[in-house]
Amino acid sequence: MMPMDITTVMLIAVGLAMDAFAVSIAHGMTATSQKRKNALIMASSFSVFQMLMPLVGWLAGLAMAELIMGIDHWIAFSLLTFIGARMIYESTKKESSEQDSNLRVHTLLTLSVATSIDALMVGLSFAFLQTALVIPIVTIGIVTFTVSFAGYLFGNVIGKIFKNKIKAIGGIMLIAIGTKILLEHIIIA
Repeated sequence: MMPMDITTVMLIAVGLAMDAFAVSIAHGMTATSQKRKNALIMASSFSVFQMLMPLVGWLAGLAMAELIMGIDHWIAFSLLTFIGARMIYESTKKESSEQDSNLRVHTLLTLSVATSIDALMVGLSFAFLQTALVIPIVTIGIVTFTVSFAGYLFGNVIGKIFKNKIKAIGGIMLIAIGTKILLEHIIIA
């Protein structure tokens, strides 16, 4: 196994963390209580999935690469669009402005998978390049945790400023992120 230079590892880690950062901002905008706890939970979940997916991709190897590469962008798009549409719908309910946007386990897991699918592909590329995994995986986890935690808290500040219909804006952001992922894969393909 060949080690990867640290600059390349950091660029990969930052690139992979950007979807998690954007989703953290969107979710942080709707939080009204337990902000630090929810930021910690979301950042932890995102970083664990971002660390596990390259390992899963690496283990999957060449046999699964073509199957997964053909649908990964559709999976991410579908999951993010579903959650975004639900957030927009919930913003139209009268009581939604008083409710806290606590993290539900199924929502957290769905977001974690949706934001880490690209990491699966990175793991496949690590297998093709016969790259050592420990340093890249740990770096990806640390970077994802850091930017997700900061993004959630930043999103909460934005939510306080805009208050009304912030859940709809967060939902629109999730749909936009999913659409961006889909378009990037369709245009590149």
